[in-house]
Amino acid sequence: MPGGSAGRTGIALTDRQRLAWLRLIRSDNVGPTTFRGLINHFGSAEAALDALPELSRRGGATRSVRIASRADAERELESAARHGAVFIGIGEPDYPPALRQIDGAPPLIAVKGNLSTLTKPSVGIVGSRNASISGAKFAAMIARDAGRAGYVITSGLARGIDTAAHRASVDTGTIAVLAGGLDRPYPPENLGLLDDITDGSGLSVSEMPFGWEPRARDFPRRNRLIAGISLGVVVVEAAERSGSLITARMAADFGRLVFAVPGSPLDPRCHGTNNLLKEGAIITTGSDDVLSALAPLSQLDLFSPPIIEEPVKDSDMMPPDDDARGNIINALGPTPVEVDDIIRHTELPASNVYLILLELDLAGRLHRHSGGMVSLDY
Repeated sequence: MPGGSAGRTGIALTDRQRLAWLRLIRSDNVGPTTFRGLINHFGSAEAALDALPELSRRGGATRSVRIASRADAERELESAARHGAVFIGIGEPDYPPALRQIDGAPPLIAVKGNLSTLTKPSVGIVGSRNASISGAKFAAMIARDAGRAGYVITSGLARGIDTAAHRASVDTGTIAVLAGGLDRPYPPENLGLLDDITDGSGLSVSEMPFGWEPRARDFPRRNRLIAGISLGVVVVEAAERSGSLITARMAADFGRLVFAVPGSPLDPRCHGTNNLLKEGAIITTGSDDVLSALAPLSQLDLFSPPIIEEPVKDSDMMPPDDDARGNIINALGPTPVEVDDIIRHTELPASNVYLILLELDLAGRLHRHSGGMVSLDY
């Protein structure tokens, strides 16, 4: 039975903190990285909310930043309660330990179902919506065997391979990651399956607001969560351009294992998986290929420092001057650069650099890239 020592680490948010966290992450131009930076600098979400208008003004915003109101956040919390869901913060014990490790992990996730599923080691299974019979049967076999071995199965509730993986692991535990709000599941034909998941040993997860209808550009965000929650991702069937390949590449970027099932070169649904094998994915012809590779990872301590609200000194709150701001803006351009390079180039204190980047971000002038790189939006 796989297990890890970090499944229940963390500190619970108070109701007041949870409300402030929800307001902050729902405010304009506040993504996961900016959220963490604001908490680190100001010590709490409430203090960060108070500072948003001035920060965006200093960053050069041409209009006032929209801050999620207390009433809006309270309504979303009420919607969650009506649907039997809760919000879990990144520093809380029930937050998925593997997800907490990735860059830009969502500060808050909405979940519905059996919370104990979140802290168990997970394997992702993804693939073609237009799955073959053999592909669906293979995905179900992997899901059943991994479930019996103690793993939770994570997938995206899509047609085809996702559906087969979820159905085969309803009894042992499965996580359905949604691209829209928890109250806007997609596709509609899987509503019954989703009820089976959340009423049994599994749960549904989303970082999007309640009422959010999923759009095409929201599915890569969902795929990122699948990759982040999982210790490894199995791709059963995937065309050359598919969301499953996005999930696989994100998993590789996170240092997770990527498994690919070989298929006929004549079947377009296998072109993507065959290419993954050429790129170094683990060839997968049976469940043992997955379980033997995952076994060492499932014993790792997945602890990483959570976001914790702590008071900050008044001396740390002093804003940088216009010369420092100008130096950083001049150093930036459309080409992504590392923050450490900005610090070395400008010779400014790291705290000043990070704060000015927050200002530019909140003003909508900064673009954040994978690997912690940034560029200036013109």
